[in-house]
Amino acid sequence: MKISNSVKGLLLAFVSVIAVSNVYIFSKVALKEVSLPQFGVYWFAFGLLWILLYAWYKKSFTLFKKLSGKCYFVLIFLGSIEVISTYFFFKAIYTISNPAIVSFIGNIAPALIITLSFFILKERFNSLEFWGILLAISGAFIISYKGNSSIDDMFIDGAQYVLYSSLLNAVNAVIIKKKIEKIHPTVLTINRSMFLLVFSIIALIVFKESLTIPADALKNIFIGSLLGPFLTVIAGYLALQYIPLSRKAIITSTRGLFVLAGSYFYFSEFPDFIALAGGGVTILGVLLIAFGKIRFQKNNINKA
Repeated sequence: MKISNSVKGLLLAFVSVIAVSNVYIFSKVALKEVSLPQFGVYWFAFGLLWILLYAWYKKSFTLFKKLSGKCYFVLIFLGSIEVISTYFFFKAIYTISNPAIVSFIGNIAPALIITLSFFILKERFNSLEFWGILLAISGAFIISYKGNSSIDDMFIDGAQYVLYSSLLNAVNAVIIKKKIEKIHPTVLTINRSMFLLVFSIIALIVFKESLTIPADALKNIFIGSLLGPFLTVIAGYLALQYIPLSRKAIITSTRGLFVLAGSYFYFSEFPDFIALAGGGVTILGVLLIAFGKIRFQKNNINKA
């Protein structure tokens, strides 16, 4: 039985969501025992190993020879952005006690993608997308707000890192969606892992950290790296070859629910009512944005 491209894309997007949901958990457990540089070296070394083995199996190394000079420039730019955005992501995981909160605040990313597409790509957004953007931003504000009047102490510590990471990921998403036809997902994944591994090694040397880490941390990093730098990224990039970013966003919006369940199972922690309410609002916002995109695409097809 032949699977349609649409179903194939949805399945890949779902695999990506399940994998990244577990990344929040395994990285949080590991970061309780090791520093960020130590974590980065092992996490991305394993991640690079998995993707290189995958590329060898698929005989994908010849893809690099087909790239133009402009594509290599794009890879360098994307790799540099990934280093900064990933640092802030794991900094948020390290700082915020419950990874589910990181996931809920991170739902602001689709709103940022729509906004950047409007200013950079001159794309329009409809009323559903507009209300989705407002809801996603409002939900993130509800989760992050501490209730203090001082600007310096208004939001929970770590929320700023999620915002920085989401903004940079939005820039990446816009660029990747434009270049996905010219740069294969395997190349993008190898590029990402290499940049992050090199950065982690430099950080390890600069801060004079040891490569020796506890066995339990190594085990969690080993499992998490298979899910994160490899499966999450490769499945996510491959999904974009078959389905629009909007449909992938619908499935991605469920990520917080999986992280919520995992956080309760591993850490016996459950966010308070305000965080849950804010998380629900961000998910609703993402869904409105996604359905708005789908409606826009259908209207364009009907006009054609």
